[in-house]
Amino acid sequence: MTPTFFLAIALPALAAATSLLAAPAAAQAGDLKGVVELFTSQGCSSCPPADAELARLAEEDDVLALGYHVDYWNYRGWSDTLSSAASTERQYGYARTLRRKNVYTPQAVINGEDHVNGADGAAIGKVMDKLSSIGEGLTVEVTAIMHADELRISVGPGEGKADIVAVYFDDANTVKIKRGENAGRTITYRHSVRDMETVGMWNGNRVELKLPSSVISAHPGRRCAILLQVVSPDGSPGRILGAARI
Repeated sequence: MTPTFFLAIALPALAAATSLLAAPAAAQAGDLKGVVELFTSQGCSSCPPADAELARLAEEDDVLALGYHVDYWNYRGWSDTLSSAASTERQYGYARTLRRKNVYTPQAVINGEDHVNGADGAAIGKVMDKLSSIGEGLTVEVTAIMHADELRISVGPGEGKADIVAVYFDDANTVKIKRGENAGRTITYRHSVRDMETVGMWNGNRVELKLPSSVISAHPGRRCAILLQVVSPDGSPGRILGAARI
């Protein structure tokens, strides 16, 4: 399914997750093979196989799997309960970065560098392997750990400039779809992104950040990941240099 209109890029509202306070775990970029971002919709008949593939990837220790529910299919009889304009804007930002004239669902963007049909698990794996082999995988070390009432983020040295972005997502949402192309189906969606927040900047030097609990408590019950992502002057998302899952 491929609409051909374009939207302006906008970052979602600043937010954080209370659940982090009880999760003193850390993950390094070196532990992750890649970041897979699926653009999907409950109103897209082609999307359930891709949603299932994202659910499989969500169980992989070396992959950060994130789902973005777009809102441009909401007019077709069913409004996606997890959709947002911000998810649509992010996908169109990738279209500009990847020099595409349109977007589609289900689209999987890997490391901000390439894309494939989100239902094709083999193709997703091949792209992750290819990017790693040419030095465009997750090459900058990122760690994130809860310490007392602080979220401590560390980004190692490297080359270039990038934003440090906190991504807040639900672990799972089960939705009974009553109308539209998937009417009558009940689907469990994994790792649906609900908010994103730019918490710092990186210029190639090591960066140490601390986020107070007053920021983290804004999103109770949600999980969090940290992305180190290149962003263009117009706000379009680009290559993901590193990531950590908390």
